[in-house]
Amino acid sequence: MDTPQPKQFRILVIGDACTDRYYYGSVTRLSPEAPVPVLKHLYTEERLGMCLNVGANLEALGAVVGVLKNDEMIYKDRFVDAKTKQHLLRADFGESGTVQPIDPLKVDVSDYDAVVVSDYDKGFVSRAAANSITIKCHDADIPLFVDSKKKNLECYGHCFIKINEKESAEIQSLNDTAKLIVTLGGRGVEYEGVVYPTQECEVFDVSGAGDTFLAAMAHKYLETKKMPTSLKFANECARIVVQKFGTYCLKPEDLI
Repeated sequence: MDTPQPKQFRILVIGDACTDRYYYGSVTRLSPEAPVPVLKHLYTEERLGMCLNVGANLEALGAVVGVLKNDEMIYKDRFVDAKTKQHLLRADFGESGTVQPIDPLKVDVSDYDAVVVSDYDKGFVSRAAANSITIKCHDADIPLFVDSKKKNLECYGHCFIKINEKESAEIQSLNDTAKLIVTLGGRGVEYEGVVYPTQECEVFDVSGAGDTFLAAMAHKYLETKKMPTSLKFANECARIVVQKFGTYCLKPEDLI
């Protein structure tokens, strides 16, 4: 008998996007001009960042993904010692007041099973857009998953909002129709007063772990409609990512 294939979900990702650039080099001396290391450049690597990393992880989980993102280029440049993978410096470009907000009228959720908002608060997802997305998802009866750096979260309702522990302490206002999910680093994640622990592991790099957690949680919730199950799965996926270097997207061998 043929085994039924799992449904391939269609998910719309909306949010701020960037390119993570890694400049690898060797460090053999200090600058004669100041007590800082001199990086002799060897090679450069680029990876998808922010909402594009969320989308890539959703695709790795089997989803068909649509993306609405900023057109302006945002770069996060990291200068890294190639031998030790030690970060020497990070420099960000292109996000200071130049990102144009999305037109809420261009957001069409009708062909999707869920919407994921990766709001790094760089300007693409305005409060008006967030409110419009909330209404459209609620009217279409599709789940909305949000990861936002905004401190005032009144604009996001009828949704699951994933933030970290530090961001949780800085919330100024929260929509009472939203359900809050707070990641606790090595202690796991808290939801509705319950902490779902994660397994201990050696943390190498936390870059992109929140993106992976968001993608894994949303996809598993579409499969099961059970948030505790989704959080346990997201914990495991994030645990894999923090043991990798740099912004990392799940691979088939990770999911096995």
